[in-house]
Amino acid sequence: MKCIYRFFLAAALTNYLSASPDPALLKSYVEGFNADDEELYAHIPNAQAYDFLEKNIPLFECSDKAFEKTYYFRWWTYRKHVRQTPDGYVITEFLPDVSWAGKHNTISCPGAHLYREGRWLRNPQYLDDYSIFWLRKGGSPRSYSFWIADSILQQHMVHPNPALLKELLPDLQQNYAAWERSHRKHGPLFFQRADRDGMECAIGGDGYRPTINSYMIGDAMAIAEIADMAGEVELAKGFRGKAKTIKQSMLEQLWDPEAQFFKVLRQGEQQLVNVRELHGLTPWYFNIPEDKPEFSAAWKQVMDPEGFFAPFGPTSAEQRHPQFSLSYHGHECQWNGPSWPFATSITLTGMANLLNNYQQNAVNRADYYTLLDIYTKSHTRTREDGKVVPWIDENLHPFNGDWISRTRLKQWKNGTWSAQKGGKERGKDYNHSTYNDLLITGLIGLRPSLDNSFTIQPLLPETQWSYFSINKLPYKGKLLTITWDASGETYGKGKGLFLYVDGTLAAQAPSLQKLTAELE
Repeated sequence: MKCIYRFFLAAALTNYLSASPDPALLKSYVEGFNADDEELYAHIPNAQAYDFLEKNIPLFECSDKAFEKTYYFRWWTYRKHVRQTPDGYVITEFLPDVSWAGKHNTISCPGAHLYREGRWLRNPQYLDDYSIFWLRKGGSPRSYSFWIADSILQQHMVHPNPALLKELLPDLQQNYAAWERSHRKHGPLFFQRADRDGMECAIGGDGYRPTINSYMIGDAMAIAEIADMAGEVELAKGFRGKAKTIKQSMLEQLWDPEAQFFKVLRQGEQQLVNVRELHGLTPWYFNIPEDKPEFSAAWKQVMDPEGFFAPFGPTSAEQRHPQFSLSYHGHECQWNGPSWPFATSITLTGMANLLNNYQQNAVNRADYYTLLDIYTKSHTRTREDGKVVPWIDENLHPFNGDWISRTRLKQWKNGTWSAQKGGKERGKDYNHSTYNDLLITGLIGLRPSLDNSFTIQPLLPETQWSYFSINKLPYKGKLLTITWDASGETYGKGKGLFLYVDGTLAAQAPSLQKLTAELE
């Protein structure tokens, strides 16, 4: 059946489940965020924040109020970036205009994150317009690495729109061909500059990077899926062949068997760089590596304090490396040590894939929770008056939680903000990462798919939260409610995990375990 999502469907569901969060919770959080905010820039202003969010976001509550608050904070910041233009809606990265952005202040670097996060809004028009903008209305999708075909397919998994996918298929082919012409130097692998990966000052530097090659595999596989939907069998076969060829070369040339890690191969050199960088885990974002212990061993580095583990977020380079640095001098965006929410998002998405799709013993659900908990609690800033407020910015000092770029930019010239660098509070409410998608698809465990099968596979450890509920979650033309009640007393529906589809119980289990169902 066709599952084209209709935005007005929400209005038809007026009887909320007793196992749903109190709608007043959203209003309370929005009022608190607004009161603490110095509203410098916003496309949808604070005065309209509650109305926008009430119409669009899933309601969520849980027994850990830090997660709950960060969830609503990240939606509150995301709506600031939803910008209506003559070319339809776009989603921005920076709120102030910056000189290196393209049309309508758009930047392709975080584009995939903006799709993964924004697909959980109930109105699909924001991202459908965004897709058309990138490919047909003046967007610059290749100014930075950007896995756009995979991103559009991810949106389709939640809000199916086969007509749009078929319409954009030629554009996606042309975009891929342009990448092949500009970023393939010799052989199957793609070359990229570190700063065009959004990773300035990275120790590994420019070269054949695990990032761009993973992205191109992801896009090739996505184009193949879209071609299948359009009945283009030979086209699909050709793009699967491209993905297979790149994957084989990655495994042969970018995998360091001694270090058990994917690394950068610099052009003209025979040996891989001698540093593990967090982006070497990117292949798992697309389920690229083989399901073998020697590959999954790479994930031991995320919990190793000499590797990437740190109290305020994973470091961008392994801490044991002599060039690991946490500098307040030079470029304000350095990927040689600081923790970046952009990279944390890719890492946790890949880690969820690892825990769901691989047989391994390098990490477990408790490790995933630990990293997401750290990420959750990093969303703060202590103001000059001593008040701790919710905050998301550019890069973090992994050992004390200072927002490094903010500190650097504020001190740029005798304590005044540099206009050339983006002006006052450039990085405030920075839209360069995911958070709510990690909670929905990882911790709660809704695993989107192309068919009508339905899977919930929570990564939340059994004893961590006593309850959670997420309601009005859009999925393939339905609205879902997922609840966990360890005691059976919070919602009065009994103990366990419950899945409701449009208010009707579809599946349940006594523990935080895998649930499957079919959408009608």
